[in-house]
Amino acid sequence: MDNLSELLHGVTIAVTMPHLALMVVGVLLGILVGVLPGLGAPNGVSLLLPLTFGMQPVSAIILLSSMYWGALFGGSVTSILFNIPGEPSSVATTFDGYPMARDGRPTTALATAFGSAAIGALIGVILITFLASWVAQVALAFGPAEYFAVYFLAFASFVGMGGSAPIKTIVALAIGFAIAAIGIDTVSGSVRLTMGVDELVKGVSFVVAVMGLFGIGELLVAVEEEFHARAVSSKIDWREVFRAVGQLPRHGVALLRSAAIGCWMGITPGGPTAASFMSYGIARRFSRRGRYFGTGEVEGIVSPETADHAAGTSALLPMLSLGIPGSATAAVMMGGLMIWGLNPGPMLFVDQKDFVWGLIASMYVGNIVAVVLVLLTVPVFAALMRIPFVVIAPLIVIICVVGAYSVSNSYLDVVMMLGFGVVGYLFKKLFYPLAPLVLAIVIGDKAEDAFRQSMLISKGSLGIFFANKLVSCLIVAGIALLLLPLVLQLARLWRKPASTATDTPAHEKVIL
Repeated sequence: MDNLSELLHGVTIAVTMPHLALMVVGVLLGILVGVLPGLGAPNGVSLLLPLTFGMQPVSAIILLSSMYWGALFGGSVTSILFNIPGEPSSVATTFDGYPMARDGRPTTALATAFGSAAIGALIGVILITFLASWVAQVALAFGPAEYFAVYFLAFASFVGMGGSAPIKTIVALAIGFAIAAIGIDTVSGSVRLTMGVDELVKGVSFVVAVMGLFGIGELLVAVEEEFHARAVSSKIDWREVFRAVGQLPRHGVALLRSAAIGCWMGITPGGPTAASFMSYGIARRFSRRGRYFGTGEVEGIVSPETADHAAGTSALLPMLSLGIPGSATAAVMMGGLMIWGLNPGPMLFVDQKDFVWGLIASMYVGNIVAVVLVLLTVPVFAALMRIPFVVIAPLIVIICVVGAYSVSNSYLDVVMMLGFGVVGYLFKKLFYPLAPLVLAIVIGDKAEDAFRQSMLISKGSLGIFFANKLVSCLIVAGIALLLLPLVLQLARLWRKPASTATDTPAHEKVIL
């Protein structure tokens, strides 16, 4: 009840005309940042942060958080319409969002994505409101071993539940780990796999890899197949938007499961990107229509979008309550808090109640504002699919080249982006999964750092991964997922001879 009364007080702070105006401005800027590849929420918030120094902390955090929500929504737009993820966490949305849009249903794809995202964000905010103390206790128990266990579980989920051949998944993960290892080893400080190229010391940018793998890779496949985008009706039927949103309750199981995955990965080091990938893989394994994933399935959009926004929202909880950011954007926001003279941690809830509960209340209101704005702009974004492919193809190349160059103003990034485009093309032609490759590139170095730190702490003993119930459960679950394909294969081989043995006597009996 105390939380509810504090939340109501926060609503009175958030729902004022100046703060509502800041929410609208922040969401619109966030959508723009999310749509443009190469920027993303962390960069957008970083660019906006200096403008907030003269503002009141509550107003400043409302503006920054609203930009965060808008960027999460905006990242889905180019993922669905052009197969170019605007945000790292939007990569999994491309798997079914883009095929659905290409099939002439961009409005349905966008409305489904935005509706699912709103539900995931709402559940994430509810978690922050009512489970702050419990989450704080769980997050405090995390050390390097627990960090590695979470990452290990995410990788293992693709091997056991990804839907692709386990060997191909492992190969994709291995390539991703190798790419993630390029640059400076953060534990020893040595330089690895740079092949004498000084610019590779900084490592390979995820944005560069993703734009090549998805944007250029898909474009090469489309050119080879002489793909021409299907014309989309110029008449926008708003009933289609509301129909798509109204059908979301039919996927209630996927929504709740994905929200749970997202909230867990948000308050732990997994983050929104790992959450969206894991949710998609699990949905593909357990859905009755799992074999159709990748062709424009609604659940293939619902699952990653719900998990992405649930994780993105709940990532602010450990930042506020413990001073441990759950995502890159949360880390930037935490820097803003310190600049404003606020110290993230348990005492923030005691000393700065107006700030904390004003922010939490603005999460409810800000996400509603974001949903309204993105739904109103669905027809505008969907209309982009009516542009002929001969116009879209050069536009995609220009966006990818500019985005790759803008990461660090390096021509090498443009060359690597084109190289990743060839890799993406080969993966698609050889039916290798891209999701494990991308996930390994994103968090492979973090998983390696956590593992090596654990080994340093335990002096080389693997027993540290079974030192407590939490890390033991995560590791055992990961091992079980790794062994799941082998167990299922053995079960199929065992049932086949058994059924043959039982059928033969019955057949002979009929003949006799």
